[in-house]
Amino acid sequence: MSRSRAHIVGVGETRYTRWGKIGDVTEHALACQAIQRAVADAGLSIDDVDGLASFADDRNEAVFLAAELGLPALRFGNMVWMPGGGGGCAAVANAAMAVETGQAEVVVVYRSLCQGQFFRFGSGATLAASPSDNPKPPTVQQANSLLLASMGFALPYGLAMAAAAYALPTRRHMHLYGTTGEQLGRIAVTFREHASRNPRAVMGGRPMTLEDHQASPMIADPHRLFDCCLESDGACAIVVTTAERGRDLAKRPVEILASEQGAPRGYAFGPFTNANIADEIYATGGTEELAGRLWGKAALGPDDVDVAQIYDHFTGCVLMQLEDYGFCKRGEGGPFVESGALSWHGGSLPTNTHGGSLSEAYIHGLNHVVEGVRSLRGESTSPVEGAQVCLVTSAACVPSSALLLGRR
Repeated sequence: MSRSRAHIVGVGETRYTRWGKIGDVTEHALACQAIQRAVADAGLSIDDVDGLASFADDRNEAVFLAAELGLPALRFGNMVWMPGGGGGCAAVANAAMAVETGQAEVVVVYRSLCQGQFFRFGSGATLAASPSDNPKPPTVQQANSLLLASMGFALPYGLAMAAAAYALPTRRHMHLYGTTGEQLGRIAVTFREHASRNPRAVMGGRPMTLEDHQASPMIADPHRLFDCCLESDGACAIVVTTAERGRDLAKRPVEILASEQGAPRGYAFGPFTNANIADEIYATGGTEELAGRLWGKAALGPDDVDVAQIYDHFTGCVLMQLEDYGFCKRGEGGPFVESGALSWHGGSLPTNTHGGSLSEAYIHGLNHVVEGVRSLRGESTSPVEGAQVCLVTSAACVPSSALLLGRR
C-alpha cells in the first residue's frame, strides 16, 4: 500500500519589520498570531490542531503554545536538530512524517524571531558598556554547547559573525572560479526587484541598482552590506495535514513531493566553525549529496522546477546552492546569475519571488516555504504562470534541508 503524501493547506504571517521596529509585541505573541492566521487561512480552527513543530532553538516551546492557544490535545511536539536556518524545511518534513504515520493529523510549523528583543550572535548588542565591565569569554571547557565549544577555536581570530564565516567559502569560490562581486550583486538586486511588488517586504519600497550594491559598505570581504540578509522581527507558520483532509479545505492544497535533511561526513556546523570540511566541498554550499537524494526521492530533476525559493542569508550561499542543486555546473554559478536566470521577468529559474531574506524578511527561511506555497497557489506577488513544482531550500554552508512542493 503506497503512502498518502502530506499536504500544506494554510500559511500565515505577522507583520515583518526591521529589528526593533515591531513595537511592544513579544516574540511569543508573534508566534501565536502567525499560527492563528495560518490555521484560519486553511479554513480550520485551533481545535483541529494536534501538532506543533519548529526549529533553530525556537524559544516558543510547543507545550506552552498548545496550552495558551487552547489545543484540545498536543499529540506531536517537535524541534529540529539541523542548526539555525538549516532546519526550516526539515521542520516541515518532520510535520509531514507525523501526519503520514498517524502521529498527528494537523501539524502547524512555526518560526518566530524578534532580533530586536534578543539580538543576534556577533552583533555586539549584548556586550557590556565598556570592556572593563565584560567578563572573560568562556573557555572551551566552560561552553554550554558543542557549537560554542567549537567556535571557541575561531573567535580569538575575529570569526565572530555570520557575514565573516560565510565569506570564507565565497571568497574561495571566487578564487577558484573567477566569481565576481558584481555577480553576487545581481542576486541582491534581482531579489530587491521582486520585493518591490510585495507589500509584506521590509525593503519593498527601497529600490536598489547594481551601482547601489557596489557602493554599499564592505562588511566582511567579499560581503557588502547588501549581500547580507536583513535583521528582522516577525513570525510565520504553515499548516500540514493529510491529503484526505486537504481536499475539503478553503485553499488549494500543496503537496510535499519530497524532503531531505542532513550534512556531509564530518561537516559539523560547516564554515562557521571552520573545521573538518573536506577541501573538495569547501567552496560549495555543502548540499550536493542532499540535493541528489531529494531529486531521486521525487523522481524529478532541476529541469522540472518552475520556481525556486533558495535560502539567501548571504548572496554567495545562493550562488553555491544553484550549483549544488544542479541548475548549473560547479563554478558556473556566477555566469548563470549574470544571465538573468533568477528574474521573475523572463528568467529560466524565477527565484525568491517574495524578496527573500535579503529583501522581504529574515525569519530563518520559513517565509520561503510560505512563498513556495503561494507560488503554487497562484497567490505570489511575482507569479510564475502555470508553476507546478517549487524547490525550497534551507540555509547552505551549514547542515541543511530542502523540500520539493507540487501543485495538486
